[in-house]
Amino acid sequence: MESQTKSYLTVQAPLTSGFDARTTAAEVIGGLDLTGKVAIVTGGYSGIGLETSRVLAEAGATVIVPARTPAKAKAAVSGIPRLEMETLDLMDPASIDSFARRFIASGRPLHFLINSAGIMAAPLARDARGYESQFATNHLGHFQLTARLWPALRQADQARVISVSSRAHRLGGVDLSDPNFERREYDKWKSYAQSKSANVLFAVALDEKAKVYGVRAFAVHPGLIPSSGIGRFLKTEEVGVKPVKVQPAQEDEKGKPASNTNSDFMKNTEQGAATSVWCAVSEQLAGLGGVYCEDADIAEAVPADSVQGSGVWPWAIDREAAERLWVLSEQLTGVKFTI
Repeated sequence: MESQTKSYLTVQAPLTSGFDARTTAAEVIGGLDLTGKVAIVTGGYSGIGLETSRVLAEAGATVIVPARTPAKAKAAVSGIPRLEMETLDLMDPASIDSFARRFIASGRPLHFLINSAGIMAAPLARDARGYESQFATNHLGHFQLTARLWPALRQADQARVISVSSRAHRLGGVDLSDPNFERREYDKWKSYAQSKSANVLFAVALDEKAKVYGVRAFAVHPGLIPSSGIGRFLKTEEVGVKPVKVQPAQEDEKGKPASNTNSDFMKNTEQGAATSVWCAVSEQLAGLGGVYCEDADIAEAVPADSVQGSGVWPWAIDREAAERLWVLSEQLTGVKFTI
């Protein structure tokens, strides 16, 4: 049964990339010249999204940064070369379609789509369709956006789609029978975990469908970044690293809980953007995709009962669950994502 279950999972094989939790996005880029490349970075005007935009643009790429209110976001990106502001609200399907139409009409290919925008641990709120806000923003909005931008991704030849997930996916998978908390009691952390598991599952399904056209997909855990701004809904006591209980067998030789660097290392935005940028540009990932990455490397897969702070849990890389989520996402958005 164990081998049969594993056959449903994506293969997570760390590459020993040479990078680690302290690597910055600028170090990942190095001297790479991205002249002629085009990127869209949702959430690209704040936190790790802003750093991602800056590093890609300074390497020569043209970067489009969509925002609900571009006028407010404009100051944050001032001085970044080759950066264009646009209007987009991930909670508004019409806004998503309008943005995508404008980009497709420009005739430009899209080499990097970095779905970095998101909300975390938000109180219960719903969009106009009745969909829960974290699932709608973090997953459904990006699913629809990627679908609408598909012609430009295919046109780019060797494009990459990066979904910014979180290690919080370990708190639970996607409830495919009640994703919008219509029949179960709302829990802000279960909702966030669900949306982050959905990000990984989306990368799994998209990569499997799109790789024949040279489009590869990745999901990333950026790290714990207090300065990112995503924790605006959190109370003071909720901010910071949460302890991970371990069994005695997982203690080190000094009797202290065993962990790897990113389970308790707080990153700055420069370090937090590194894995997204690595997944977008690294030649080390040539021919690969559909994997979950952290600390600028492919993460290891961990068992469902794992208590460590790193890696990817099985419900987030289950190919069958990824396909079911794809079908559900088409139904909920009304968008047929044909590849």
